[in-house]
Amino acid sequence: MKPINTQTIRIFGLAALLSVTASGAEAHVSFLDKQAAQESTTLATLQVPHGCDGRATTEVRVKLPEGFVFAKPQPKAGWELEVLKGDYQKTYDNHGDKVKAGAVEIRWKNGNLSDDFYDTFVIQGKVSGVEAGTSLAFPVTQMCGDAVEDWDQVAREGGDAHNLKSPAPLLKIVAGEGHGHDHDDMAGMDMTGNTGMEMSATSAAPPSETAKAGDLEISGAFAKAMLPGQPVGGGFFTVKNNGKMDDRLLSVASPAAGEVQIHEMVTKDNVMRMRQLKDGIAIAAGETVKLEPGNLHLMFQKVKTPFKQGDTVPVTLTFEKAGKVDLVLQVLSAQGK
Repeated sequence: MKPINTQTIRIFGLAALLSVTASGAEAHVSFLDKQAAQESTTLATLQVPHGCDGRATTEVRVKLPEGFVFAKPQPKAGWELEVLKGDYQKTYDNHGDKVKAGAVEIRWKNGNLSDDFYDTFVIQGKVSGVEAGTSLAFPVTQMCGDAVEDWDQVAREGGDAHNLKSPAPLLKIVAGEGHGHDHDDMAGMDMTGNTGMEMSATSAAPPSETAKAGDLEISGAFAKAMLPGQPVGGGFFTVKNNGKMDDRLLSVASPAAGEVQIHEMVTKDNVMRMRQLKDGIAIAAGETVKLEPGNLHLMFQKVKTPFKQGDTVPVTLTFEKAGKVDLVLQVLSAQGK
């Protein structure tokens, strides 16, 4: 019989102990950074460490508390995104605009996060009108097929949240230094809907050359600057079909990203839904199609270097009839100005 290496046992024993301790400390859904400054825009990064009793997570719903406004979720590859909108209890100032409504719930749907893996779900939002020392609760519903885990319990004042079985993720608000930095774009994607911040591709697009392929003209190409460390960017342009035959944008590739997807964002009954268009975009004869914030757009996944204002992003568009077209996207500021 081969002798047992006692050093190996000690190493594995220590690793197991650390694993159990770590999982026990953060076995529930929680925020990666549990603090945010007053009157600042922050990235609320939600950690989902496990599934539902071994089952894969297929949907994550997050209810947004009053005082966390102008919210924009980070899209995730392989997940559909829904943003439910509603009225705020108060009116908030957004660079001089009075905003009374916005996102109140975020839903990542139809995904597949195995119980063997860990992932994060990110929401950018501004903390506004909240006193320092206050903890904002973000109730979360984690769905695994027909199994449901609700992380929505909040300790009473003076109570210990560690005694709760299913605590809601908390974001503690601390005193801010002045008003801090107030960035208004998440990963280069405009997710604001009708909050007054939405821009059009026509007004935002910089002067650029028009690329031609067959009967197609592609113009106004631009991307938006990304926050450092964010893996997802957005791209936009206009396609005009001057011919008498329909065409279709089938796919997009770029050396700047591991994958480029074509997405659609639509709002109906105060619910914004974003989904990947795996069949591409139809370009009807004689018609013009705009890819613009809040509507059709490109989504750059696994971006190698975050897009910075002044840079350019090369892409190759593949059309059903016109074939391949090389295009350069000018990177504008995160606000698209």
